[in-house]
Order: sequence, then structure tokens, then C-alpha cells
Amino acid sequence: MNDFLLEYYSTITFSVEILAAVTGLILYKKYKLTAAKYFIWFLAYLTIFDFIGSNYVKHIFNNGFLSFLEDSVFVKNFWLYTIYWKIGAPIFFAFFYFKILSENLFKIIVKYTSYSFLFFSLTYVVFNWSDYFIRFFPIISILGALIIFLCTVFYFIEILQSDKILTFYKSLNFYISAAIFIWWLIITPLVFYDIYNSNKDWNFIFLKWQIYLFANIVMYLTFTFALIWCKPEND
Repeated sequence: MNDFLLEYYSTITFSVEILAAVTGLILYKKYKLTAAKYFIWFLAYLTIFDFIGSNYVKHIFNNGFLSFLEDSVFVKNFWLYTIYWKIGAPIFFAFFYFKILSENLFKIIVKYTSYSFLFFSLTYVVFNWSDYFIRFFPIISILGALIIFLCTVFYFIEILQSDKILTFYKSLNFYISAAIFIWWLIITPLVFYDIYNSNKDWNFIFLKWQIYLFANIVMYLTFTFALIWCKPEND
């Protein structure tokens, strides 16, 4: 199993990710008049940056075409993942839920909570600039997860209080909400154990990869299914 993870972890993850993005782009016309179009753009954005983030480091060593970065702070990709995923994903979903939520109070809370998160995250990065290039920041991961939980819980509350509960299984927004809620619920606790990752505890690293692989497959296949199955809805 460990050899399998070493060999195919990135390939499988990227495959399900690009499957969701390509499905969204193929069906873009179906959703172009709804907020789902932003979600499709986001899937494409993730695919591009995941490809860059997982591959550019490989070309730094062994006289690769990026070998001029070998002695720079960009030799590791923590900085890129922090900005485009750890910070970027919660900010995107705050924007997305601001578009689809109906209750003004919920929208205001999401708006200003996301502004506060963005301000805090960028400030924290500035004051921990050297660490930004060598590790992830647990506090940013945890606060980002709280943004996700806030948005999805508000959405679920609105669903429960409306007639949409009768047809929730046909809603793309429902599947998106369920998938990201479960993903962040599974993944967020792992940040408390990152010390084992930094100390090269390979048993923990392989366990972490298994959890990430399972969570990624479930999330992106849910997105793919929902994009195909669901009908556009007025947000």
C-alpha cells in the first residue's frame, strides 16, 4: 500500500480533480446563468495551480529548467499552497455562499468574517515571512475551516427553513456544501499532527496520504456527479 501511495498518490488525486474541472467546463453552458459558473471557474483554477504546485519543484533539481531556484526560498511549494488553497479556497467559498445565500444576516456575517480572515492571514504571513516558505500555518488552516463550516451551516439552515428541502437531492449547491463540509471535517484535525510530518515519521505520512486520498476522491467525484446529475437553480 505504501509503495502504491508513493507511486500513484499524485496521479490519482490530479485525475479526479481534472475530471471534475473538465466536467464543469463541458457543462458550463448549463450553469452559466447561475452562481455555479464561479464554482466551475474555481475547479479550473484548482487544477491549474495543483498542477503547477506539484510539478514545478521537480524541475528545480538535477539541472531542471528551474534549477536557478535551487538556492532560493521557492525550493519548496508551501508558499504556493498556502496562498492559493489555505487562504484562497475559504475566500472563494465565502464569495460563493454570499452569492447563493438568501438571508441578509447570514450574508453580512459571511462577508465580514471572510474579510477578517483574509486580513489576519495576510498579516500573519507578513509577520512570519521566513516560515511562509518552509511550512504551513495551522492557525490559517483552522480559521479557513471555520469559514467553510460557517458558510455550509448557514446554507443548511436555509435549506431546512425553505421548500428547497423537498428537492435538496437535485441541488448542485447541496452536494458542494456536503462535500466541502465533510472534506474539511476530515482533513482539519490533521494539522494538529503536522509535527510528525516534519519529523519524517513515515507511518504518519502514509496514513495522512491515505486520508487525503480518500477525502479527495470522495469530494471530487461528488462534484463530478453533481455537475452531471443536477439541474441549474436560481440562486
